[in-house]
Amino acid sequence: MAQIRIRFYQSLNDFIAPVLSATEIIHNLGRKASVKDMIESFNVPHPEVELILVNSIVVNFSYIMEDGDSIQVYSADGNPEVESLLLLRPESSQPPIFVVDANLGKLARYLSE
Repeated sequence: MAQIRIRFYQSLNDFIAPVLSATEIIHNLGRKASVKDMIESFNVPHPEVELILVNSIVVNFSYIMEDGDSIQVYSADGNPEVESLLLLRPESSQPPIFVVDANLGKLARYLSE
C-alpha cells in the first residue's frame, strides 16, 4: 500500500485534529488522489492553502500523490517568502468589495449592481 508523509504549517494546524497538529502525519493511500483531495480530507479548506511542496518541489492542487511523497502545506499568513514561490489563488487587481462562495454567483451579481 502506498504511503505518504504530510505536514501542515502555520494557521492550517487550526483545521486539523489537535493530535495531528504541527507534526508529520504518515498516511496510507488507498487509491490515487490529488494533493488537493488529500489536504481537504484533513479538513483543511483548499482556499486557505498558499503553497504546496512535494519532495521540496512546488506543485499545484492537481498533483497526483505517489508512494513515498513528503508533502509540506503552507498558508500565506503574511509570509512574503511563501507568497512569492507559487500563488495557488489568483491575484486580484482590486480589493474585494465582498466575498461569497462561487455557488452564490447570482446573488453576488445582484449585490454588486
